[in-house]
Amino acid sequence: MDKSNFNRQFILGITLVSAMGGLLFGYDWVVIGGAKPFYERFFQIVGSPYLQGWAMSSALIGCLVGAMFSGWLSDRYGRKLPLIGAAALFTISAIGTGAVSQFTPFIMYRLIGGLGIGLASAISPMYIAEISPAPMRGRLVSINQLTIVIGILAAQFINYLIADQVVAGASDLEILRSWNGQMGWRWMFWAETFPAFAFFILAFFIPESPRFLAKSGRPEASVAILKRIGGEAYALQEEQEIAKTLVGSSSRIDWKALKSKRVRPVLVLGIVLAVFQQWCGINVIFNYADEIFTAAGYSVGDMLFNIVITGTVNLIFTVLAMRMVDSWGRRKLMIMGSAGLAAVYFLLGSSYFFGLKGLAILALVLIAIATYAMTLAPITWVVLSEIFPNSVRGSAMALATTALWVACFVLTYTFPILNKLLNASGTFWLYAFICLSGFLFILKKLPETKGKTLEKIEKLASPNGGAQNGYL
Repeated sequence: MDKSNFNRQFILGITLVSAMGGLLFGYDWVVIGGAKPFYERFFQIVGSPYLQGWAMSSALIGCLVGAMFSGWLSDRYGRKLPLIGAAALFTISAIGTGAVSQFTPFIMYRLIGGLGIGLASAISPMYIAEISPAPMRGRLVSINQLTIVIGILAAQFINYLIADQVVAGASDLEILRSWNGQMGWRWMFWAETFPAFAFFILAFFIPESPRFLAKSGRPEASVAILKRIGGEAYALQEEQEIAKTLVGSSSRIDWKALKSKRVRPVLVLGIVLAVFQQWCGINVIFNYADEIFTAAGYSVGDMLFNIVITGTVNLIFTVLAMRMVDSWGRRKLMIMGSAGLAAVYFLLGSSYFFGLKGLAILALVLIAIATYAMTLAPITWVVLSEIFPNSVRGSAMALATTALWVACFVLTYTFPILNKLLNASGTFWLYAFICLSGFLFILKKLPETKGKTLEKIEKLASPNGGAQNGYL
């Protein structure tokens, strides 16, 4: 495959537009944490742990619903229209969440934002994979993870700047009457409006996925887009490969196909990898950073600064992953990540057990984040976006993404319970065991997919081709 014929400017442009879904996913997911001290006092829910928990987790319900419906929407209406819908949801949520004066509408707009996250988390990487030539698909899909990390860092930085204005030792009433208590938390959410609206406008200008067009009986339109990507020879070759994988398939959504002997093994592989990406435990460091750093002896001010540091490390090593995914390969990076996190968590648990504090804990947390950002965080999305067959990719991706969000909820919900029962040391030792189990699973079941077209990967996943290549 001649790389020189690829229209890199066109490919990168539509990739960046689609990846804006990841940017908004990251921002919307994290911004709530910085706004928490202010909106809780504004809505007078400081003394109600149930309402506090509902405010923090309500978006997750929207995520689950959005992810579940992403398969139906993407298989019925294509990849482009749901991306436009996700952009509209992000825009509405950003404006509405910051504008409300009552708690119930606040929750409603958080649910709307969650729907956008659920759609974008499933469809953005899938769309990028379907428009990407095989030699550069890993890097391009990883751009979606890069924009997620940029969104997270942007939210952390904005949260830090606003929270930094709070006078140390201020009472609840003083915080409520301050600019932060009345307007600051609103601007945390409103800041998302600008990229959300830009995503909404730009999404109208990207083409539909050529693989969806081929599946929908529009091969001429599919070939036209493939020509813009890689020229006429590339387009004809890709269209022939796509057509072979769609023989006997229907443009209708066939949920029964997910249970077939051809699809079920790779669907199980995708779901396990999606769940493992969450249960490896790294997200508790972002969601419960205050508890982790406070337990390590840091003050609140130091904790906020440390959160920005973790976001910066996350960004740097995500960029490094983009340079390695198409050269080192998916399998090697996934193996390195699971084994590396198992070792770091064992050391982190031991540090808490023996009472180490301060810099030792911070260093291990940063190593864990760097390991995750370079391996499991982006590579899982790359693998999920490319292993499912063309005929059921939308619905299969929806199930895997839904499993990921369910796993995220379980992880987030159980950490305080585990932390109380097992202490920080036992909790991180448990995550070390999970990572070790994930390492063994990946070592046995995950094949290498770098450099292969989506159609060649589909052949690997077939009953005849999959057994000797590492599939279930």
